[in-house]
Amino acid sequence: MITRIRPTTRGDLSEVMEMYAIARDFMCRTGNASQWIDGYPPAAYITAEIDAGHSFICENETGELVGTFCFIMGDDPTYENIYGGQWLNDDLYGTVHRMASSGKEKGVAEACFRWCFAQCRNIRVDTHRDNRVMRQILGKLGFTYCGIIYVSNGTERLAYQRTDKLNKIE
Repeated sequence: MITRIRPTTRGDLSEVMEMYAIARDFMCRTGNASQWIDGYPPAAYITAEIDAGHSFICENETGELVGTFCFIMGDDPTYENIYGGQWLNDDLYGTVHRMASSGKEKGVAEACFRWCFAQCRNIRVDTHRDNRVMRQILGKLGFTYCGIIYVSNGTERLAYQRTDKLNKIE
């Protein structure tokens, strides 16, 4: 069970990178082999997120690191243009990126999203079309599909948003 979410430190980097390796393997095994390729995300990228205060760690009751994610408040340039739909609102929002788990605990994604929603009641997230697991989680947690966005390498992502204006907090 997730008992604590805290900022990632540089001392956590090796365990965080291991979680990303586990997540890449999991995605390949569940039909999503093309989302995080060529060792994405690189350690230098995650180190920059740690230094910027955007990287977070999930700990279980024994203090073991079991999940990681990026949470950023404010405008995300990737979400400036959306196609085949629209965002639910243009209010201040938080963005969740690069969520990964060690595979040792269930409920990591839900704990991460609930923590993020406690920080900001308006959350945007995107995922690869083939990431059926994440799409199912987003549906379960009340996110609304809003359209398609394109990430910096030009590939499409399905964009979702959840806001307390439309969804009651459970």
